[in-house]
Amino acid sequence: MDAFPAFFPLAGRSVAIAGEGEAAEAKVRLFAGSPATLVRLTGDDALDPKAYAGMTLAFVAGDDDQWAMAAAQAARAAHVPVNVVDRPALCDFTTPAVIDRGEVVAAIGTGGASPMLATMLRHDIEARVPEGTGRVAALFRSLQDEVRAALPEAHVRRRFLRAALTGPAAEAAIAGDMEGAKERLRAALFEGPMLLGSVQYIDARGPADLLTLRAARALSAADVLVCDPEAHDDVLALARRDAHRLDGRTVDQLAELAAEGLTVARLITGSGWRTEREALDAAGVTTETVPIAS
Repeated sequence: MDAFPAFFPLAGRSVAIAGEGEAAEAKVRLFAGSPATLVRLTGDDALDPKAYAGMTLAFVAGDDDQWAMAAAQAARAAHVPVNVVDRPALCDFTTPAVIDRGEVVAAIGTGGASPMLATMLRHDIEARVPEGTGRVAALFRSLQDEVRAALPEAHVRRRFLRAALTGPAAEAAIAGDMEGAKERLRAALFEGPMLLGSVQYIDARGPADLLTLRAARALSAADVLVCDPEAHDDVLALARRDAHRLDGRTVDQLAELAAEGLTVARLITGSGWRTEREALDAAGVTTETVPIAS
């Protein structure tokens, strides 16, 4: 990872945009609809460090290299991270291609190396993210404390939220019925999630680009990884960073993990998994192959 992506909260914050012309106006449009206060700076005003006091971010856009450098130095003197349009060497951060769905924001960056590539990837991802996705995030944020109080155990809470994200509450939020969405989510919470664990078998021989989307999603949702020694590093990298990682376990131990309501990703590289799965099935454990390459 050559650059670390970070999200700056904008509510109650100010952002400085220094300069004039189309590049500066593009930055203004970038923040359209955000809760940030935009402060426009031009000419000599943009060269005064005092003008940047209290800003969260600063953007500099101008054709004059010397002016742009001086404006960037002024922002930096006020301890404000600065982005200078089309001048990566002067930037503290680069501006990614942004997918804006309200409370859901996705960003694709190339470190300034290829903005066109970032834009192309943004279009590909944007087509897969429904307009109402931000309302789903707003729904879960509004009831976050209630969900945490009702489900204090992290793995139980994750299981409930995974199911709810594709359930009636999320569908209502996408459709714009936020009150109905809250009612449905509270009803599901009141009924209580079913604490049913499972063991999912995933081919971990790698590389990761051979995995299906379904397998990648299963990895990202698993509570526990039980890995064969030869599991490929690229496959392991797709799992949640906070998932527990264990070496080989017996059938009884796998059954115990599932009995606790945990989703176990069994990362396999050999052929003995079939016997293991048959034993788990015979013990009444829910298992799934997600999928195994032939």
